[in-house]
Amino acid sequence: MIELNTLGALKSSGYTSKSIQDEIKDNLKHRILNDLPVFEGIHGYEHSVLPDVERALLSGHNILFLGLRGQAKTRIARQFVSLLDEFIPIVRGSEINDDPFHPVSKYAVSLLNELGDNTPIEWVHRNNRYVEKLATPDVSVADLLGDLDPIKAATRKLEFSDELAIHFGLIPRSNRSVFVINELPDLQTRIQVALLNILEEKDVQIRGFKIKLPLNILFVFTANPEDYTQRGNIITPLKDRIQSQILTHYPDSIAVGMKITEQEAQIRPELKQTIAVSPLLHQIIEQIAFVARNSELVDQKSGVSARLTISALELLYSAVEQRMLHAGEKNGVARLSDLIAIVPAMTGKMELVYEGEQLGPYESALTIINQAIQKIAASILPKADSKKKNSSGLYQVTADWFSQGNRISIDTRISDKEYMSSLLKCPMHEDLIKSFPKKDGLLYSELVLHLMAASNIIQKEWVDRRIQFKDPLSSMLNDLNIQ
Repeated sequence: MIELNTLGALKSSGYTSKSIQDEIKDNLKHRILNDLPVFEGIHGYEHSVLPDVERALLSGHNILFLGLRGQAKTRIARQFVSLLDEFIPIVRGSEINDDPFHPVSKYAVSLLNELGDNTPIEWVHRNNRYVEKLATPDVSVADLLGDLDPIKAATRKLEFSDELAIHFGLIPRSNRSVFVINELPDLQTRIQVALLNILEEKDVQIRGFKIKLPLNILFVFTANPEDYTQRGNIITPLKDRIQSQILTHYPDSIAVGMKITEQEAQIRPELKQTIAVSPLLHQIIEQIAFVARNSELVDQKSGVSARLTISALELLYSAVEQRMLHAGEKNGVARLSDLIAIVPAMTGKMELVYEGEQLGPYESALTIINQAIQKIAASILPKADSKKKNSSGLYQVTADWFSQGNRISIDTRISDKEYMSSLLKCPMHEDLIKSFPKKDGLLYSELVLHLMAASNIIQKEWVDRRIQFKDPLSSMLNDLNIQ
């Protein structure tokens, strides 16, 4: 089909023209009927967002994705391209992808009237039918719709009212394409007003000249909730013209979050082969995001992006790699104490409220890490209490060891051998040790210490790149040199 290069040959082939909405609708129906995946790599939306998206596309609707940052809004929009036909014909030389059967620009109409079936055509791949624009306060009407080109008008001796004197903006050039505007509320109100005619009346108004351009575009908009952006709102008439508003959300389970993080994290294959990261650490990293999204230290209106956990996992691998390089080791194992390395992934991705600002970004991040570790530890280990007693007495031997003035200091830079030596010198109840997974015994031993610290049995301190566990009372007495 793509070897056809004239309108006459295209007609003879039996090709029929379709709107972009019909293209997407037909291809979507084909995938659903044949049980083929529609959206790949989108997790956690199978029963909420994606069914809404499918219904909107089947209805031929323009779509507004409304949700907090890091909720795959743009990622979903980008996959609409896969629902387009692989190639479509356009009038050769058209700036706005004119359909040879239904031309809309003066250039294409004139060429068809002149050449008829001999009108040359060319084929456009679906990858070139996606346009994305980030809305910023400095975006102008000219950027989106176009503007008069005085040089073009003078050269061709055209009136300013002549369509051929216009330099088309992004939207007309996106004819028969998917056009995405990210962060719609950031567009100035007057710019949003300029979109009204495009969405409803299908005309373009440039410099006071009204030009009828029945563009065929699938518009997709993304926005954070209006009470978060504080930089603008989506004007009511514009919202009224966007047929479907779809609400997105964060993962509703640790398992879904882990799947997203592992999929998106850029981890080199050689690191995955040489560095062992326990599923427990994956769970804790994901739990950190869940804790942050409910923390009194974090502004909940701004959200906590999935990019936090993605960056955190990448930094965790890098922390182990760094230790391997310094120690000259070829293999490494991630530790709980390595979580100190993920703080930079958190401080830039959490908007703090007053309480968090008072505590500081670093301490706020550590607080959230500690809460996440505590939550995971409490879910898989027996309960511990602050009186150094519990129903099973599983922590008593460890508590007694610390009460004798012993302490454990784990530096993130020490070798695996030194790490093992530090943890093994701390006695633990046999039944507790038997419950640990064999290959993660040391990691679970460290988890026990974190749980005991969270239960106020022992004291925990993060210092620089080191974490220290000790008995608070015996430490105080030693500092005072009391026998």
